Amino acid sequence: MTSFNWVGSQDDFVGQPDVLQLNHIVVGRYGGNSTAGQSKNEDGCLVWFSREEGWELAVVLDAHYSAESAGAVLELFGQEEVAIRRLLALPEVYDAFRGLEEKILDMFMSDEFLATCRKVKGETACLIAARKGRFVWWLSVGDCLLYLFHPELARMGQYQINQRQFYEWIGQVNTFAQEAPCYTIGTRELRKGENRLFLTTDGLVECPGAPFFDPVRIDQAFDGGVPAADAVHSILETIRQNGVRDSTTIITWDIKVTRDAAQPSDLHKR
Repeated sequence: MTSFNWVGSQDDFVGQPDVLQLNHIVVGRYGGNSTAGQSKNEDGCLVWFSREEGWELAVVLDAHYSAESAGAVLELFGQEEVAIRRLLALPEVYDAFRGLEEKILDMFMSDEFLATCRKVKGETACLIAARKGRFVWWLSVGDCLLYLFHPELARMGQYQINQRQFYEWIGQVNTFAQEAPCYTIGTRELRKGENRLFLTTDGLVECPGAPFFDPVRIDQAFDGGVPAADAVHSILETIRQNGVRDSTTIITWDIKVTRDAAQPSDLHKR
């Protein structure tokens, strides 16, 4: 399976953490605790990849009021899957990411999609991350989180790639319907060795007791070579035991880079 998508209105996983292994990618879903008052799951996610072409695309969505806006975004991506896969298959990373950025912005600002958004109930945060070769590209609307875990970056206290932005959404209230759409976007180089990308909706960091507000705690869940599926299950079980009400969706995978990453020019003179 190289294509997977889900929205919480299909299966809510309220009170029951679920972990799914898609080849080298792990998807974790938890709808929150019914004992804390939760009765529905408005998250969504998407995973596409090609191991032969060396890329992955992941999307996490955190909607409110209903899951309709998350479903609308997933449907939009489904309509454009062939075109997006063709872009990510381009041999040059720069061309792939430039084409992907233009394509996704055109999708979100199309008259047809904007008309669809005006009809949905509620709106969604949306985080998109694509990895090709030794680089990751991302686009974020709203308050989902993207982390990059690597020992070199951890020594510098660097874990989070994007910054959460509140009051940004796609849906009935829609940043792409404004005079100037608001979103954040970027590209990062992965480091030599083992890198872990980790996308999550905000239920993980807003759990009572804040067990994973500090990304170091997320990183520690994978210590000792714990399989990623086991680590994600442990993370979801922890927030379940802490009585989290909000839903949490996680997508994570490892990338091994053999090429040296950028270093300061005077590194060997220090």
